[in-house]
Amino acid sequence: MEYMSQEGYDKLVAELQQLEKVELPQVRDAIAEARDKGDLSENFEYHAAKREQGRLLGRIRFMQRVLENARVIDTSKLSSDSVGLLCKVDMTNMNNQAHMAYTIASPHEANLREGKISIKSPIAQALLNKKVGDIVEVQVPAGMLKLRIDNITRLI
Repeated sequence: MEYMSQEGYDKLVAELQQLEKVELPQVRDAIAEARDKGDLSENFEYHAAKREQGRLLGRIRFMQRVLENARVIDTSKLSSDSVGLLCKVDMTNMNNQAHMAYTIASPHEANLREGKISIKSPIAQALLNKKVGDIVEVQVPAGMLKLRIDNITRLI
């Protein structure tokens, strides 16, 4: 079972519909068009379209499984006194006094450019259930990070 936000769930549903209703029919048309060109053994367009069809079908099956096991979290029932899923955590790196903020998200919603890290990441795992003022140490590839939690905000 995967917990996620309503926004993340809606994005996955929209992407799945895009794949099923737009991209897959385009690939099927490309296969039919390439098949009409004759000899399939040396037809690059046909083999490329078949590979793309396989990739799309695999992605569609994966997304269907994710959505079948997804549970949307009701954020109104969550407290903001400790770090958990769908929390924005403001913290200070005690090694260099740099300030950073991350939102703890499901693995399917994680996107570092948007400031969302996976709940399964080492930093999120170290932050879980901690409170404002707590200092956590976490081992990352660059070394040991020492982080102080400055603020916790629940997403609405």
